Amino acid sequence: MSSELLAPLDLAFWHLESAEHPMHLGALAHFDPRPGVGGGQVLDLLAERAAAVPRLRMCVRGVWLPVGGAAWVADPGFDVRRHVRRVRLPAGDFDTEAVRVAGELMERPLARGLPPWRMYVLTGEDDGAFAVLVKLHHALADGMRAVAIGAGILDQLATPSARRRRPVPPSSGLPCPRQVAGFARDRVGELTRAVGIGASVLRAGRLELGAGSALAAHSSGTRRLATAVLDHEDVQRVRRAEGGTANDVLLAVVAGGLRRWLLERGSGVPGAQPRALVPVSRRRPGAPPGSGNKLSAYLLGLPVAESDPLARLAAVRTAMDRNKAAGPGRGAGAVALLADQLPPLAHRFGAPLAGNAARMLFDVLVTSVPLPRSELSLGGCPLRAVYPMAPLARGQSLAIALSPYGGRVHVGLVADGKAVPDLDRLATCLREELGELRGASAAR
Repeated sequence: MSSELLAPLDLAFWHLESAEHPMHLGALAHFDPRPGVGGGQVLDLLAERAAAVPRLRMCVRGVWLPVGGAAWVADPGFDVRRHVRRVRLPAGDFDTEAVRVAGELMERPLARGLPPWRMYVLTGEDDGAFAVLVKLHHALADGMRAVAIGAGILDQLATPSARRRRPVPPSSGLPCPRQVAGFARDRVGELTRAVGIGASVLRAGRLELGAGSALAAHSSGTRRLATAVLDHEDVQRVRRAEGGTANDVLLAVVAGGLRRWLLERGSGVPGAQPRALVPVSRRRPGAPPGSGNKLSAYLLGLPVAESDPLARLAAVRTAMDRNKAAGPGRGAGAVALLADQLPPLAHRFGAPLAGNAARMLFDVLVTSVPLPRSELSLGGCPLRAVYPMAPLARGQSLAIALSPYGGRVHVGLVADGKAVPDLDRLATCLREELGELRGASAAR
């Protein structure tokens, strides 16, 4: 196949982007050093392996049909060195400086004329421990596909057969007659489905925005990052004692952490529950990642007004059970499904309206990104920690992403730098909240 049309949701992410609202997700991975492996060697290794991943050679180009559509085509002038760079950190605590510099790098939108990704090797003065910051446009990858791309980079998952794969040749983007007929035939069924999903999204929208006023903000275009590490065994202890899922426990920790943070900063607890958008994958378990984002989401009211941590967990469990029973086609989370039903031209011209509507649907994004359970490394250097990062929607000031790995849950917090200058304190509140929840559960 010489070209591949962007899936509808990918196209939506592509058009939602602006200079102030970049739509890339990312991860900051910390590695322990190994003798003889320095920043230069890691840079060369990253470049070699990234160049062998076919998806990373693809860029976005417009097509004649469908009108307003776009396709992935091989970049004829692909140069991996445009995408992989080394950044030396100033003197100071390595982990602290890595997070600070990563925040500055995450502010910068990806070049739209090139394959939409970048990788940075962050090294200290002594060329010892290093970190890798990965930026992938959301049109290129959701969480599962980002992990699949990592399969071509990390030692345990990169295979010689993957490295031998050749890039796909570029395409003109011209449709064949069979494609023209197919585009017209598919519109009827898609528009019918869109009506039902759109009605669900509208019912979930809010005319009153007071509930999320403590979290929503006009975007300044700046980004601040913070990280937290939670004990995965503590999460599992609470789950075994109280029931539900590990994700329920983590969502309750987020609700309690937000409560602590809001009270400490004097914002007060909002009268109405702030809403979290909780993405869910529509991929079948065990199925290959494939192409195109496969996402919907659940809408969850975070019980920040509840003072009892166990009552907060019970409220989260009840709400998530209700969401699962209703399915991902209900509520504000169905907006991702709605994107699948709209024609490409609607994405091109409707993106500004959709972006501005995000704050009417939810207040904070909370997402879990699964990782392989095995120990991972790069160039023989063990992966010590990996912090996922989610993009901020227009009018949003906070996104929280969580990844279990190595007996810990690594939390990446992305915030508008001016709206949330005390993001480090929120990270601390999450750690404190898990401790309180664990203690309350053990005391019963």
